[in-house]
Amino acid sequence: MTEARIRWISGPVLRAVTADVFHAQEAVAVGAGALLGEIVQLAADEIVAQVYEDTTGLKPGDLVSGTGQPLSVRLGPALLGHIFDGLLRPLDTQGAFIHPGLGQPALQRFAFEPAVRVGDTLGRGQAIGTIGTPRPQQCLAPPGISGVVVTVAPAGSYREDEAICRIRRDDGATRDISFAHSWPVRQPRPLERRLPIGGPMITGQRVLDILFPVARGGRAAIPGGFGTGKTVLLEAIAKWCDADIIVYVGCGERGNEMAEVLDELPKLEDPRNGRPLMERTVIIANTSNMPVAAREASVYTAITVAEYFRDQGQHVALMADSTSRWAEALREVSGRLGELPGEAGYPAYLSSRIAEFYERAGRVSTLGGREGSVTIIGAISPPSGDFSEPVTMHTRRSVRTFWGLDRGRAQARFYPAIDPLQSYSRDAEALAQWWQIQGNPAWTAQRTAVLELLTEQAHLERMARIVGKDALPAPQQATLLCAELVSEAVLRQSSFSEVDRYCSPQRQTAMLSLVMRFVELARAAVQRGVDPERIAAMPMRALLQRIGEQYGEHRIADIGALWPQLESDFHALERAQPAAPPAAEAAHRAP
Repeated sequence: MTEARIRWISGPVLRAVTADVFHAQEAVAVGAGALLGEIVQLAADEIVAQVYEDTTGLKPGDLVSGTGQPLSVRLGPALLGHIFDGLLRPLDTQGAFIHPGLGQPALQRFAFEPAVRVGDTLGRGQAIGTIGTPRPQQCLAPPGISGVVVTVAPAGSYREDEAICRIRRDDGATRDISFAHSWPVRQPRPLERRLPIGGPMITGQRVLDILFPVARGGRAAIPGGFGTGKTVLLEAIAKWCDADIIVYVGCGERGNEMAEVLDELPKLEDPRNGRPLMERTVIIANTSNMPVAAREASVYTAITVAEYFRDQGQHVALMADSTSRWAEALREVSGRLGELPGEAGYPAYLSSRIAEFYERAGRVSTLGGREGSVTIIGAISPPSGDFSEPVTMHTRRSVRTFWGLDRGRAQARFYPAIDPLQSYSRDAEALAQWWQIQGNPAWTAQRTAVLELLTEQAHLERMARIVGKDALPAPQQATLLCAELVSEAVLRQSSFSEVDRYCSPQRQTAMLSLVMRFVELARAAVQRGVDPERIAAMPMRALLQRIGEQYGEHRIADIGALWPQLESDFHALERAQPAAPPAAEAAHRAP
């Protein structure tokens, strides 16, 4: 075992002298409490390590022992349904804090049903059998391990560390495989190949799915200032999105915010089967008052857990709240290492670290031949809501979907407070075919029309603040009227509503098509001389404003039945249009 002695320590960073050979990114045990750390720099006779626990009490001369292994976490069937710290140590029974030097959790027993027999050839990442958990899981051969099955355990109950399969490798050596295995958090798990975009990850939030969809296996960012609803939106996506597994990492958030998440998420019901949502969820909690270095490691732990379930053929959604706190941890540790600061004090390698994290997302073909995906959604907390600060700017280069939250909309109680003029999705064009298959061939045209309408609304509202709304020409008043309807009927969605907190693609298509038809008819009516105030007073407009609340998932067919009434109402409105006075007619005919 390699050893070193602390020469200098400041917060989570220490320098130790040694005559032994250590390796970069090697995990170390520090002091009498065996605190977990990781080597970040090497010199001829000195190592620099960051410690992932509270270093109070450590002093020069204390022992640093090398493990010979990189910083790793144990992956197995006991992950689902539990809460962990940033190094995957359980918090379920530890309260808000963990004991220094706490090791791995107690081993559990799980039911096992084998899928291979003696003499079978077991490839890398191939399934050995099924593990009996509330949500069935696969027991996989670890990456890099393959051979011929020598023995396999019969169906029964086994402990996590018990050998359930023994294989003989090509070199003649045998290897035992259990339910759980370790994997370095900073090393991406191998895969067979990456797959192109196949469809969106449906979030159930209309403004996201219609205007700014994220591809399954895609990368999205949610920047927003304090109070704009990032955490609430992430919780809504976690509950309603069509991912198989949810990995939620609270990375350095305030303790009271993280406490609410830990209290609320375990109580949520999975809308698919009525069972607890936690049965398909892993929560990694790391608050701002926990050791800063552990905050830096927590995102790597989370993505490693997500890749583990991806390799089982699952579609995983990873929610990181927030990557700004992770970047702040990088900045603090970098400062203690004496590195030259970059913009806003962040280390010069901030952009590469952000890119490395988001690049681990994707839709892939796994080593075992299954299709799986990891979709990353990272929240950003820019100071004062400034989207030009370094973390937001570097993240924009790494993601393909950008959901910018607007403080003004949030203060107006507009949820989700997505700013349609700052948000975008680079995958929208590739996802159009999926919407066509789902029964909406006009999705691209409707999406474009909505964005153009909202852009025109922003321009006209600036004019209206100067000259007054009533001074605008009738067509422009109609544009504002239609844009307000689209915002109220389509883009606004209450997360507390029993009816409208989730919206399926079928209901989204029905609602959007009906509202856009109203927009077409309203603009045409104004061109024929109908006063916009009469359109605003139509009962159908008031109905459309509340359509999300009144027409739930079980009334999608009723939305289609509103089309004839919409057409007849506008025909009646035009027939009742009073004739223009003679003077006006003469002026109209004058060249």
